[in-house]
Amino acid sequence: MHRQELLRLLKQHQPRFMDEAGFVRRGIGFVEQHPDCFQRELLPTHVTGSAWVVSPDRSHVLMLHHRKLDQWFQPGGHADGDADILRVALRETAEESGIEPSQVELLSESIFDVDIHWTPARADAPAHEHIDIRFLVQIDDSLPIPGNDESHEIGWVALQDVLRFNNSRSTYRMLEKTRQLRHNYY
Repeated sequence: MHRQELLRLLKQHQPRFMDEAGFVRRGIGFVEQHPDCFQRELLPTHVTGSAWVVSPDRSHVLMLHHRKLDQWFQPGGHADGDADILRVALRETAEESGIEPSQVELLSESIFDVDIHWTPARADAPAHEHIDIRFLVQIDDSLPIPGNDESHEIGWVALQDVLRFNNSRSTYRMLEKTRQLRHNYY
């Protein structure tokens, strides 16, 4: 994937939430203006990739308690120069869940969600903004999920409990999209 491929995906994405539509427009403008948009050194903003991980029956999502940020999130991270943001999302999912990449099943090559959010300053990085490109993946929820050292905890969360772990607008959007998928699934 090249920056032009990300632009194509962003332009094809049809968000049903107004805030996300704004993020998509802003993301397109940013990616068009910054050939180095995948570099974490590009401050105050850069592109990241993540995955919303659902169980096969769409009743649970995989969340991890991020060690550095002390919050619950979906798997994801910095591109570190990799212009294939889908590959970044899949790699981060496998790394952060601790399972084999072959066990991570991509459900669609289309973007699932786009979010722009600030990450607070830490000793190793100033406060900065992520344009997070999210894809929908599935993992068999009967597999052991060992996680890795980036998280305090990782596990499956029932849809009705997700907002107790993270009640951000971003999580709410992805949860609502999952409920719609679940509705269409049955």
